Amino acid sequence: MEITLIQGILIGLVTAFCYSGLLLGIYTNRAIVMAFLVGLILGDVKTALIFGAIAELAFMGFGVGAGGTVPPNPVGPGIVGTIMAITLKDQGVTPESALSLSFPFAILFQFVTTATYTFFASAGRWARNAVEKGQWGRFSLIAHSTYLGLAVVGFIIGVAASLSLPGLKLLVEALPKWLINGFSVAGGLIPAIGFAMILSVMLKKELTPYILLGYISIAYLDLPIMGVAFLGTIFTLISYYGKTNSLTTIVESKNSKVITKNIDEEDFSDGI
Repeated sequence: MEITLIQGILIGLVTAFCYSGLLLGIYTNRAIVMAFLVGLILGDVKTALIFGAIAELAFMGFGVGAGGTVPPNPVGPGIVGTIMAITLKDQGVTPESALSLSFPFAILFQFVTTATYTFFASAGRWARNAVEKGQWGRFSLIAHSTYLGLAVVGFIIGVAASLSLPGLKLLVEALPKWLINGFSVAGGLIPAIGFAMILSVMLKKELTPYILLGYISIAYLDLPIMGVAFLGTIFTLISYYGKTNSLTTIVESKNSKVITKNIDEEDFSDGI
């Protein structure tokens, strides 16, 4: 499969929107969002969503930076990985192996992000000078400079990833079959590592039965993903309404104690 110039420009625009969206807090900088949009452009939404789901499961954990560490950027798998998963299927590249092959780009793009932030680190001083001189148009431009800079960088990344497809094909064709299979196995382990990183932070002992139930449902009962999702919804509703009823009982109990106390005080005052 070849990527046309129009498709490359559209992927660049999508990358610019998603990459700069992290400053707006709209969660466009997520692997599954970028994979879906790239899949629409390349005409293979099914493969894109399969890959996006795998990448998203991995980056749920990798997206949490421990201490001062900077996690890999989801643009790597979201854009480059999706392009590889869709266009290189004929070369034996699976979504799992595409995730492994695109992971170095996730690290590279995070360095690019850090460099962009560093470049615009003096924007505050530039903006203050513009305000002191009454240059409000220049101030407005500087105030949006980081967002615009990320958009430009994202557009370049998207177009470059699209135009580098021939080089990616040569790289994959040069790899032996056993190594591509190894990337598939490694790519299947990456989501498990990401999910384990999430559990290491969020898991509480009272949630352990639900984790085991989900594992048993998939591994032994062969329930589909939607079946496990509905099962989780049921237990969520049970937990929610159970806590709501408990809170209502506690409030009613406290109110009844207050009423009883007031009645006793009134009887005592009447007796006096």
